This record gives sequence, C-alpha cells and structure tokens, in this order.
Amino acid sequence: MSSVPQAAVLTQEVEPTPGGGGADKSISANRPSWRNLNFGPRMWVALTIIILIVLLAEVGPFVYPYASTLKVGSLYDEPSAAHLLGTDNFGHDIIAVLMNSTRNSLLNGLLAGTLAVFLGVLIGILAGYVGGWIEELLMGITNIVVAIPSIVVLILISMSLQHTNIGFLKGIGGLAFVIGITSWPWTARAVRAQASSVATREHIDIAKLSGARTPSILIRDVLPYLASYVVMAWVLQLASAILAESTLSMLGLGPSGVDSLGIELHWALAFQSVSTGAWWAFLPPTIILTLISFSLLYLQSSLDEVFNPRLRRGKKKNLAAAAARRAETARKLAEQNEKVEVLS
Repeated sequence: MSSVPQAAVLTQEVEPTPGGGGADKSISANRPSWRNLNFGPRMWVALTIIILIVLLAEVGPFVYPYASTLKVGSLYDEPSAAHLLGTDNFGHDIIAVLMNSTRNSLLNGLLAGTLAVFLGVLIGILAGYVGGWIEELLMGITNIVVAIPSIVVLILISMSLQHTNIGFLKGIGGLAFVIGITSWPWTARAVRAQASSVATREHIDIAKLSGARTPSILIRDVLPYLASYVVMAWVLQLASAILAESTLSMLGLGPSGVDSLGIELHWALAFQSVSTGAWWAFLPPTIILTLISFSLLYLQSSLDEVFNPRLRRGKKKNLAAAAARRAETARKLAEQNEKVEVLS
C-alpha cells in the first residue's frame, strides 16, 4: 500500500472571473472542509455496494418472513416462488441464511480489522517515534511474526479454540481475536516508517520544548498526520479479515453453531452441491464475498485520491471553468501584447 499524507483542510478560493469593461471581479468563498475533498465516482460506487450489503445483513432479517433456523424444506429444494433461492442442505431458506451469514461475516471483519489496526498503529507509532532499543525490540517482534506463516497459526489456534469451554472464544469473537492478533505486522511496519518521518518535524520539537509528555505528543502531534493512512489500512484489514474467516470456515475451522459466508460454502462442498448442480447453495455466498472484497478494495483505492491532493482528479465542471478562465486570460494577454506592438 502506498503511503499518503494527511488530507489538508484548506479554504478554497475562487479565481478572479474576467468581467466586462476591463474590471475584474475577485470572488472568494469559504466552503466547508469536506467539500474540498474529491469524492469521485469510484467512492460512490463502493459506498453504494457497501450500504446495500449492510442493509441486507442488518435490516433484511427483520422484514424477511423466514428465520435462518427455520426448516422450510428438504435437501437442496430448487428455487420457487415461496423460496426464491431454494433451500440449503438442512432445508433452511437460502436467503434467510445468507442474510444472517453476511451479518456475522461483517461483524467478524469489523472486530478483527479494528483489533489489527489498533495493534499495528500502537506498535508502529511507538517504534517510529521513540526509536532506540524500543524500536529494535518492537520491530524484531514484528519481523518474527511476519516470518511465521499466518495461515498455519490461524489453523492451529482455530483448532484449539474448538475444544475450549469458553463460549466467546468458540464464536465469532474468538475467531476475530485470532485473525486480529495475526494480521497487524504489515500495518505496524508501515506506520513505523510514517511515524519516523513525522518525529523529525519542527512542530514535534516545539511540543517537546513546551513540556508535553510523550503520550500527549503521540496523540495530538503524531497520530493526526497518520490519520489518512490509518483509515485506508483499516479498510484493507476489514476485507482481509472477512476473507480469512471465510477461508477458515470453508475448511471447517470456523466458529461452531454460527452462520457465516465461509460456513455456507463449507456445507455446500460437504453435501456436494457443486456436483449435483445445486448452484443456489454455493453461488450466492460467493457473490456476496466477491462484492464485499471488491467494494472495500475499491473504497480504499478511492480514498487514496481523497487524501492525496496530487491524485485528485477534480470535477469536470471545475476543470471546464478553470480551462475557460485560463483561455480568457491568455486571450487578454495576447490582445495587450498586440496593442503594445502597434504602439511601439
């Protein structure tokens, strides 16, 4: 992931607009800071998909007539007017199970992604700002974690959690905790590089001379410069956590007694829905997973343009207006040069 600077919050000034009779009118308008950000079409597409998926997961179960645990048919009943996507291997309505599974997968991604970003930012900002032996120690631990194959650790810990008597660890919360504590290293390494750069700036020296303590400097003077990167890292961690949960669940290592998109795929493969042609058992969760990953990655890509002024495209109407002003200014300069040449 490319590092991006903090989004600048500036007051936009409108360029002078040429007026008639040689009188130029200068117009300046103070606009809210959020209007200076460029929310392009990609961001709106990504947000639309994400909002629709969230509505499906959170609002859908309250309006859909069937519960995810209600048996309404037999093994892989074909889609019908009563059940638009048929039934699964347990005779449950596919749409009801899909909505419940999507909600649990999103919850897992939210918990795991937030935990991973928190650990990564905490370790990275301490290592980058403090430096010295603390940096060497924290980065040494980070490099060790990076060197260990995360999928192996996830499988081993997930298998051990299935034999515990603690309900929280056997559910979505336990799997999210495992994913979060194994996926923070790359965030920590990137944040450490950013924090090292910020630590050498003048405002940090001023804060030190004013007597500010290290925690206050980290929160008030260092972290705001990393905010844009942290948001982008969080979005990517959400997508990564959801895919990791789906992978483990599809292998049969997911939370027991809980629906998720990966568990849907696990049961679809276990009951041979692919070989029997029951596409409604495996295709809907696959499509939802694809849409979640696509929308989050698309959102991260659009955030790069929002936070990085060098990548902002500008709206077409603003570009057209700026081009027209430049053309008008060039025309007036050409006329003035012609008059000067005639007089001379």
